[in-house]
Amino acid sequence: MKKILLPLIIAVSIIAGILIGNFYAYNNMRSLFKANNTNKISEVLNYVSNFYVDDVSLDSIVEKALPAIISELDPHSSYIPVSELQAANEELAGKFYGIGVQFNLQNDTVYIVKVISGGPSEKAGILDGDKIISVNDSIFVGKKINNKLVMSTLKGDKGTSVKLGIVRRGSTETLIFNIIRDEIPVKSVDIAYMIAQKIGYISVNKFGENTYREFQNALAKLKYEGADALIVDLRGNSGGIMGAANNMLNEFLKRGDMIVYMEGAHQKREDVRANGIGSFQNIKLAVLIDEFSGSASEIFAGAIQDNDRGTIIGRRSFGKGLVQRPVGLSDGSELRITVARYYTPSGRSIQKPYKLGESEDYQLDLLNRFKHGEFYSQDSIHQNTKQEYKTRSGRTVYGGGGIMPDIFVPQDTTNFSQYFSNLIGNGLVYKFALQYTENQRVELKKITNWQDMQKYLENQNLFEKIVEFGDKNNTKGQKIINQKTKQSIERQAIAYIIRNILDDEGFFPYYNKNDNVVQIAIKELGK
Repeated sequence: MKKILLPLIIAVSIIAGILIGNFYAYNNMRSLFKANNTNKISEVLNYVSNFYVDDVSLDSIVEKALPAIISELDPHSSYIPVSELQAANEELAGKFYGIGVQFNLQNDTVYIVKVISGGPSEKAGILDGDKIISVNDSIFVGKKINNKLVMSTLKGDKGTSVKLGIVRRGSTETLIFNIIRDEIPVKSVDIAYMIAQKIGYISVNKFGENTYREFQNALAKLKYEGADALIVDLRGNSGGIMGAANNMLNEFLKRGDMIVYMEGAHQKREDVRANGIGSFQNIKLAVLIDEFSGSASEIFAGAIQDNDRGTIIGRRSFGKGLVQRPVGLSDGSELRITVARYYTPSGRSIQKPYKLGESEDYQLDLLNRFKHGEFYSQDSIHQNTKQEYKTRSGRTVYGGGGIMPDIFVPQDTTNFSQYFSNLIGNGLVYKFALQYTENQRVELKKITNWQDMQKYLENQNLFEKIVEFGDKNNTKGQKIINQKTKQSIERQAIAYIIRNILDDEGFFPYYNKNDNVVQIAIKELGK
């Protein structure tokens, strides 16, 4: 009997142990959920999946929920779904795969402004000024066409083909081109040229994977041409890869000079210093910034300023001093989460104030700065005097809101009028320039340098043509304007037309002639 009861007792004990264990495990799990609300999300999704009355897509729910969760953090942490990750990375990768054209939408039609030299479209025979009317035998014109659709259609994997129907000026025939997509380089350095005697100029539009190499080539070119002073234009440069900025700064700073340091609640302080092998440690330097210069641009400007290495000229920068770390998720999407703050060599934080989860006010900061008159008057800028720091030579600088330039240059308001604002705001000067370029392309192509093109265009009564173009596009406003405003409108149109024909090599030398910030930099370096 005992032989029969013993196995039975053991079995009952095991079952009881399992039940008791499950009971405590269940209660422990519930207490864990209570103790840690992050598990509540998994709990809710599990209940929805198992008990909800209808079938629902949990993936869709999660995709909508994640951006809402991240929005409760700082304004620069972000969630990037798989569908958008490639496009997000291409901008900084320095390349993408496509057909190699710059385009603009005009009258619901894709207008090819510029064919990239050496690219697939040039090899196939596409010309500047061509219009795309079909893609892969499907009509590609009309209200449904937008920039995002055009880019997603023309981009694609290397080696794949796309069939374009093209209408060329002077012909009614539709030309068919089969274009094989290939690698298209994305430039970070717009141009490098001698802007004045012994003064070089480099414009950098982003900090990407290839930026430092492009920058090195630009420096070598200008050194060969005799530059002993340099203007680095970072206006409108919203940042990118910090490593590119650090490498560029290393060219100008001496061994041991602090470039930047990073620190966060879960990240120990990390210092970045110059290694002393830079080739331009003694060149005179001016850095141009404005309210759209952010992140890596501010690191660059802050390091130059705090080390008293050069002169910062322009307007107060954007104020982004947060470090994002990319974290790949299991489905291929990516979380870019803020892990630290950047600090300039003097110890100041670049980051402007923000409140967790309140990104709307943060995004309106530039508009508020405009309304307060900061872009037009240095006296309107309220710096945080509680965050006072010293540069290497003992000059006072302030933290907590971007980089304040050494020389403030306000926006020029003498050429402002409501009519001018309406023309620019509606993009009509740019659109006029495209149309004019298309109509006069044969004549303009005969001109090979920007100086001759400037002379030609200044004799074409462009302002009157722009007013006529504006009237056709219902531009409202008083057309009685002063001579300076008239000249400004005309100069913008000329600059766009020159770029359409001669690219940035013509645009920047012409445009910089009348750029007040650039001209002040030239005078400062000439002292």
